[in-house]
Amino acid sequence: MALHNILAESGEWLSGDGPQSHIVISSRVRLARNLRNFSFPGWAKKTDRISVLECVKPAVESLPEMADAYSAYSQDLSALEKQVLVERHLVSREHAAKGVGSAVVMNRKQTLSIMINEEDHLRIQGIRSGLQLKNVFKLVDKVDTALGEKLDFAFHQQYGFLTACPTNVGTGMRASAMMHLPGLVLSEQINQVIQAVSKVGLAVRGLYGEGTEALGNLFQISNQITLGEKEEEILTRLNKVIEQILSHEVNARASLLEKRAVLLLDNIGRAYGILRHAHSMASKEALNLLSCIKLGTDLGFFPEDGRLLVDQLFMETQPAHLQKSSQQKLQADERDTLRAEIIRTKLAKFPKPDGKKAIERGREERKEKDEKDGGAAE
Repeated sequence: MALHNILAESGEWLSGDGPQSHIVISSRVRLARNLRNFSFPGWAKKTDRISVLECVKPAVESLPEMADAYSAYSQDLSALEKQVLVERHLVSREHAAKGVGSAVVMNRKQTLSIMINEEDHLRIQGIRSGLQLKNVFKLVDKVDTALGEKLDFAFHQQYGFLTACPTNVGTGMRASAMMHLPGLVLSEQINQVIQAVSKVGLAVRGLYGEGTEALGNLFQISNQITLGEKEEEILTRLNKVIEQILSHEVNARASLLEKRAVLLLDNIGRAYGILRHAHSMASKEALNLLSCIKLGTDLGFFPEDGRLLVDQLFMETQPAHLQKSSQQKLQADERDTLRAEIIRTKLAKFPKPDGKKAIERGREERKEKDEKDGGAAE
């Protein structure tokens, strides 16, 4: 399968049809694995990396889950194609920097991606829409088991799976959820949430992981501990915290509707006006403004059927996607112009925000909830 055929589709995890997908954009689980008796990629000679690649790539391609998959050696991908895959969260920024001796294999639905010779010999990643960490784990665990029957993984009876970075030793698992949290940001509660999450051994990162900014009010919540706990225990604890954050976000949105409706109307209205009429727009500004429109859709300011369009714009307006769609290399100012044009065109028939209707509905839902809670207390 050719890369352009894969990228012509937005991918299952961007469909927005998973559980709680209005707030939990995606769930991702990644397993790090290495082959016994081979140096880790960062220390390996070129010949050793190629040997690992020749051993691992056929095993990955033979998986039933990889039927009709896309498979490529890193040196055969252009810098632009690699960046598109980074923006799709199908490869890491570190893997995009690799050349000879590395490769990537991914399925057509873009729910399964396997990086070969990134920091570890194998990075098996599953990603799905909404909050479904355990379902994603089942997918990658099945693949891990199948590959474990063909490949000799580096495993220690006491420490578990051995990895290039000591923080991954043990299960070798990193699980995360990408969450859209504009309510907590607007109500100035996000720092409290981040501090609370950090205290229970979880990490909060930006849009593209460690060391990146939380653009568009998008935050990645993930586990930090991989040693001394079973995968199911890690997932259960992470899932519980994510559900708590989700509940806080829902409450923050309801409180904003009830007590700070003007703030909501102003943010959503300004975002709508700029996106509909701007002729130049940087990536960061676009993400933050689209976040407001997404929030408005969730709260009923806009029709429900506009949700998928807004979600797709989050991805389509990223720098590499713009250049890929235009089939030419663009300077920053040219990307900003094209980005604004695409947004204007796609939002041309998007209706104005109906704040009054949304606020009235929010008050009714709040009243029903209070009555229900009061009845339960009695």
